[in-house]
Order: sequence, then structure tokens, then C-alpha cells
Amino acid sequence: MSEHFDVAVLGMGPGGEVAASRLLNAGKKVVVFERELIGGECAYWACIPSKTVLRPAEARTEVHKAAGVSGAEVDWASTREYRDYMIRDLDDSAQAEGYTAQGATVIRGEARLTGPGRIQAGDREITAEHIIIATGSEAVIPPIEGIEEITAWTNRETYTTDDLPARAVIVGGSAVGVETATFLARFGVQVTLIHRGDRLLGREDPRVGELVHDYLAETGVDIRLGASAAKAHRNGADSVITLEDGTEVAADVVIFGTGRAPRTQNLGFETAGARLGEHGEVLIDEHARAADNLWAIGDVTGVMPFTHVAKYQGRIAADAILGRAHAATYEGIPRVVFADPEIAAAGLTQQQAEQRGIRTTATELDLAQAIARPWTYEQDPRGHLGLLADADREVLIGAWAVGPQAGEWIHQASLAIRTQLPLETLLDQVAQFPTYHEAYQAALEQLEV
Repeated sequence: MSEHFDVAVLGMGPGGEVAASRLLNAGKKVVVFERELIGGECAYWACIPSKTVLRPAEARTEVHKAAGVSGAEVDWASTREYRDYMIRDLDDSAQAEGYTAQGATVIRGEARLTGPGRIQAGDREITAEHIIIATGSEAVIPPIEGIEEITAWTNRETYTTDDLPARAVIVGGSAVGVETATFLARFGVQVTLIHRGDRLLGREDPRVGELVHDYLAETGVDIRLGASAAKAHRNGADSVITLEDGTEVAADVVIFGTGRAPRTQNLGFETAGARLGEHGEVLIDEHARAADNLWAIGDVTGVMPFTHVAKYQGRIAADAILGRAHAATYEGIPRVVFADPEIAAAGLTQQQAEQRGIRTTATELDLAQAIARPWTYEQDPRGHLGLLADADREVLIGAWAVGPQAGEWIHQASLAIRTQLPLETLLDQVAQFPTYHEAYQAALEQLEV
């Protein structure tokens, strides 16, 4: 006998949680499936633990750079204890009980679709009027010869480790690589960062990668650009990576931040009408619809692999199911790398704008030369802001910031891009003095339109 529900949610990461909660609050009969831990990758192995362990070193930098304060040092044992608290000691029993109390049926284990509206999980057969796919993504480790001989970590081992290595090689210069290098170097680990591209954070404007490179190098990170791992082997206790140019780098662990892939294989999504893209992602429309009564949200869609986007798509899909559909838009959604200082961006890069044939005007502002807040915040202040505008429509279309708390004050640009606020309106905005938000006024006045 099959069990029937209004909605089934496959995967209870941030997107699945938002969708399930929204539907439960609307009185829907909901079943949720989770093969690991409710809360997903973000809560236990990525966003939450990584930002938790990055914070102590950031605070130490703030103390060292603030006039009249001294003595701050990081302590791994205390940091690890608080991290374990934040990731609930990898125990999601309270979350499972909470959803049960809300009226959801919680099923542990992997679910496969066997047809439209049909799900198989172990020996349980489930039918549902609507199905939401929220199975997330998984770390990709490149097929390097000899990799099975070395100690290879992904974000999971890195951010749940009890003991820090003395030396680490990080492969990959994207957000994961930059954050991990920042974390480990600030805790005294000798870090070598290998990146096959010619700059870090290659999807952002080149100037961002240049600034990030300089700040990471200041922490002692050995950065190797244009370098790829060709082979791996063990030499005693050392894990050794051989680069394509023949040079070798030895460490205690090798950490791979080489991307993630949507988790769609062998889960039967096609049997329910889903179409998969070239990278295995579930293709969706503007309402997160993958097929009739089939929806997909989060990393599995390949749209923008961010927790905040998964949560947004959770709202989009749930609202469509509840009969109040509204189209998703991804313009201006912020992108933040929690390095030291923070790196934030929103909207288009110069290259993306050129590919769209947009006539642009751009500017870069050195915050220390333009506003007061960096000087009241720290000695030898850091910070840059870049703005990109459509010269014909006179609206902001892109922005990036590298500086203290940039992830907080990028949202002014994000909202302006998303709502297409005229530059004239932005120029008339009055920012609190002294704050980093004042940088927008100074940068906007430099734009030539």
C-alpha cells in the first residue's frame, strides 16, 4: 500500500527546509526525505562551520588593526568546541522531532522517483501531488593518478576536523579555496594554494582576484597560479602533489576545492519528466518547475550554488504550489567570500556586460582615500569598491567590494541592481556618517555617464 501526500520534499538542506516549512504552515500534508542530516551540507559541513571558524581569526585581525587594543590570539580548541556546538555535533534529532511536531512525515534514507508523483524509499512507496527535488550537490575530486595514496580532504573533512594539520595543499582558487586558505593560514597552518587559472576567483572581475591574491599572500599563503595537479603519491607521512611542470608540493593533507556537481545520478528524476542539463543539473523554469507537478530548488538546479538562492527558490516553488506563483529573478543576488577582508559582489562583471553588448562605465574607489569609516575602524585601512553602470540606461548593473564587512554593505548595490534604481536616485541617497555605505556616494560621483 502506498502512502499519499500533498507534497514530497526530497532533501532537507536549506532550500528543502524553507519549502517544507512554508507548505506545512499553509496546512499541506508533507513528507520529507533526508539521507543524511536535516539541514544539509550548509548546516554541518560548509557554510555554518566554515564561517564559525573564520570568525576568530577575523576578530584577531580587527584587534591587531584597531588602535589601543592588543592581546587577541586564536585558540583552536575553543574554536573547535564552538564549531561543534554550531553544527549540533552532527546530530539532527532535534530538527527531525521539530518537523514531526509540525505535522510532517520524516523518512530517513535516499528516495528515488519511479514515475510522475511516485517515490520509492527502501520498502516504502509514496505518492504525492507535488514533488520538490532538493538533493543538492556533492564535492568533485578530479581523477588524479595516485590520489588514493594520499590524505585527500574536501570541505567535509576540513570543517569537521578535530586537529589542524601543520601543512596543507589546497587545490582550487575559487571561493572554497580562498576561504579555506584564509582559515588555515590564520590558525598557523603552512598553506600552499594551487590554482590552474591565471587569477583567483576567476568568475569575478580581474581586480578582485588581484586584491585577494595580495591579501592572501600577506598571510603567508604560497599561491601557485597557472598550476595543475598532475599526479599524487605518498612519501612516508607526506601527501605529495606533482604539478604539471614537474615540481612537487608536500603536505600533511591535500584539500580539494575543485567544484561541486548536482546530485542527480540514479535518482530517477527523468522518469517523472525532469530534463537534465549538460552538467547533470535539473532544468527549471522561472517558477522552479521541472515538469508537471515536479519542482527543483537549490544546487541541484545549477542556477546559482548559494544557500540564499536555495532558500529563495524554496519560497518560489512553495508559493507556486500554493497557487500564488511569482517568477524568480536572479539579478543582483550577492556573492560573498568570507575571507579577511571580505569579498563581495553583485550583478554583472565587466566581461559579462560586454558579452551582452551593454555600453558601460565603471569606476574603482580606494576607501581609505575617500571616506572616514575605514580610518575609524582600523589602522592602515583596507578596502576597495568597484561599480559598473549601464551608460545608456544610467542604472547600476554590477558592483564588487573588498574590505571589512563587505558582505554586509554589498546589499545596497544588490538592491539597486535588482530594482534598477536610477543613478540619479542613488546619488541622492544619504548614508549614515561614518559608515562604509558612504563609499557608494563617492564612487557614484566618479562614474562618467
